[in-house]
Amino acid sequence: MRTKLAAGNWKMNGTRAALEELSAMATAADKGTAEVLICPPATLIASAVEQAGPIALGGQDCHDQPKGAHTGDLSAKMLADAGATYVILGHSERRTDHEETDALIRNKCRAAWSAGLKAVVCVGETLDEFEASNTLDIIGGQLASSIPDEATGHNLVVAYEPVWAIGTGKVPTVQQIGEVHDFIRSRLERRFGAGVGRSVRLLYGGSVKAANAEEIFLTSNVDGALVGGASLKAEDFVPIIDALNKSAQ
Repeated sequence: MRTKLAAGNWKMNGTRAALEELSAMATAADKGTAEVLICPPATLIASAVEQAGPIALGGQDCHDQPKGAHTGDLSAKMLADAGATYVILGHSERRTDHEETDALIRNKCRAAWSAGLKAVVCVGETLDEFEASNTLDIIGGQLASSIPDEATGHNLVVAYEPVWAIGTGKVPTVQQIGEVHDFIRSRLERRFGAGVGRSVRLLYGGSVKAANAEEIFLTSNVDGALVGGASLKAEDFVPIIDALNKSAQ
């Protein structure tokens, strides 16, 4: 059985005062079997360790090199030293705003694993690609080129985030979500074998909120969610955690 995962990506939001939200989230995390992950700004990871309780902490990106003259960047080892156990890689905002390629994400993934971090690798299509019915081709290419051959169910999580749904309030139908997640599962099984392919957790991301979480979590091959804005406040994120725990029963 794959452990369900509710992951929150705080993006460029939050100062130390925001860590007060973790206490209520930690209470919800204690109630069920689902794992809860929060990826705050890197400046908050070390401080968050004291308040996170059962909540895992992660970074939002890392460099592909372990150290060096890379001003403003963080290595995977630095994130781990601060208390992170996960790192998000290849988020669409990184792919777009920083022109990150699949090859770079693949290298970052290996760097994360070398530091003992679990990688949450994001894949997803743009609105133009979706409207051109190219979703599965895009996802297939990203899976093949962004994920290293050493992937296992322990070190890899895949998050499907349709770019056109992130922060827009637009959400694919559960049938569309299920189709993509089934496709990702089949590709992972074909490449890595049934054992590894079935053990990798698949998250859905893109305007997930309390109102739609339960339906999404009952969809084929959806093992949880990567949540953006709704993870910033406990009052918004806790119902999503509760819905995930309910789906695991």
